[in-house]
Amino acid sequence: MSDPNPPPDAADIMTIVHEAVGDIELEPAEKREVWRFIQRELPYLWSQRTSYFILGSYRNPYIRHLRAVQNELTKQLGAYPFIMGDLIELPTERLNTFDIMFSLLATYSDYIVGIFEKESGGEASELGEIDDSPYFDKSYVFPRDYSWVTDANLESKYHVIQAALEIAFTDELSEDKIQAKVDSVIERAQDTGVNIADQDVWDVITVRKDEGGEPATYSWVHLNKFRKFELHDRCFSWTTEEELRTAVADLPSPTPRPDWEKDEEL
Repeated sequence: MSDPNPPPDAADIMTIVHEAVGDIELEPAEKREVWRFIQRELPYLWSQRTSYFILGSYRNPYIRHLRAVQNELTKQLGAYPFIMGDLIELPTERLNTFDIMFSLLATYSDYIVGIFEKESGGEASELGEIDDSPYFDKSYVFPRDYSWVTDANLESKYHVIQAALEIAFTDELSEDKIQAKVDSVIERAQDTGVNIADQDVWDVITVRKDEGGEPATYSWVHLNKFRKFELHDRCFSWTTEEELRTAVADLPSPTPRPDWEKDEEL
């Protein structure tokens, strides 16, 4: 196999790579593998299609929600939604492969979309990468069961559902007590003007129990990062896959651009 040739903007790309590895000098074989990855994957990001870099857990059952987002975005003409786990991996044992791939893909993607359902796993570190420059301005987060902690008055349907899920998954409560407490939460919320139906809440509880998954919980650090995105209108809470698919519709629509415009950005 012939050695790949560096692209015209090789200097900019290597700056990104060196920042990812901490200025470690790449060996010739490692540099060739980086070029192969770039030649294989980055042309999709340099094309006229609008690219969406989808982050989240690759493990079951979480991966299906990443696929749901990918499928939803694929329906849009001119979109290229992708998951890093589907791409070829850099075959380097010495270097931090993930950091190199993530930095290149995040830099040259048009948008970054993070799907969060828990506070552990690789997606936790990804959240720490995208909540600040240079990726923050093009990133959107979709945390499941998220609601900002200061609202003790059940201000939105997500606070109602979160409270109801916590009650429903409390082991020491009997079914009768769960029913009474959830109904009380719904009634209090409706009295304060929250537009939510009793059946909507119970449907979410039923689905979650059928899935075998407890309510998503997040650390104070996660909640604050989500809040930062929320204040910039780029955080969308969800409880069911249908809500997630609907929320994805709020992402910027694909706006194909001539290649020369993307070249100028590089």
